[in-house]
Amino acid sequence: MTALANVLHRFQLERAGVRGAIVRLDQAWQRIRANGDYSGPLAELLGQTVAASALFTSPIKFEGRLAIHLRDSGALRLLFADCTHDGQLRGIARWDGEQPPSRVSLETDARLAITIENAVTDTRYQGLVPVEHGDLAGAFEGYFQRSEQLPTRLVLAANTQRCGGLMLQQVATGGGAPQGDADGWNRAEHLLATLTAGELLDLPPDQVLLRLFHEEDVRLQAAQPLAFGCTCSRERVGGMLRSLGRAENEAVLAEQGSVQVTCEFCNRRYVFDEAEVNELFADAPRAEAMPTRH
Repeated sequence: MTALANVLHRFQLERAGVRGAIVRLDQAWQRIRANGDYSGPLAELLGQTVAASALFTSPIKFEGRLAIHLRDSGALRLLFADCTHDGQLRGIARWDGEQPPSRVSLETDARLAITIENAVTDTRYQGLVPVEHGDLAGAFEGYFQRSEQLPTRLVLAANTQRCGGLMLQQVATGGGAPQGDADGWNRAEHLLATLTAGELLDLPPDQVLLRLFHEEDVRLQAAQPLAFGCTCSRERVGGMLRSLGRAENEAVLAEQGSVQVTCEFCNRRYVFDEAEVNELFADAPRAEAMPTRH
């Protein structure tokens, strides 16, 4: 198999009764990094979050979006990444100060939320867990254990060129007993623990799985392409401006001559002149001045 970039592979370890997914991103990750000029430990955490958002779509069947929010009280204020069912990814990070922090540690009060929005059923599910021990992969594992009662193990990695991840989940039979042999999950956990960040980022996915699980009867599914994708549009921005109200838009027009909005995900700039702002509020009556009493 050719080493493909920007892909998600689902797989099963037939002997162990374990399912999994492996993701590798390069161009998509480089685009996200460039949009925010992320570097150092901040980029590493964001890359891991982006890879995780793709991994977490692998076991669910839906049409919509899965989003990861991590909010912290330290120098890092926000990590956000989401992935659609068809593999469109984006991500951002926010921090205190003008420059990205040179050191990033997750505080004990950090909170992790994973949200699934299903466009077909118009439903929204969110799970919220604390981040313990300052470990991102451990926090994700805790989420699946608490919210889904699903034993899960993760390895996540990122550098300036690539990000990636590998996830294993124990699969139960209809009666609730684990699939595979009695030692399957324990064996798969220990094998995964030998994976290094360098191997995850540099080796083709099939070689990673072969090195780790060559005795486990790996069944690798076809690659799902992944790509950077932003959902911003002039219509969406117009809706946001309308929600701010006519008065605020007119104040910006008076000061700057136009209303300008830059998408924080893709850096695309939207400019609305006076006529376009007026059109946004064409069906909204102007507030009448209150009569003056004498």
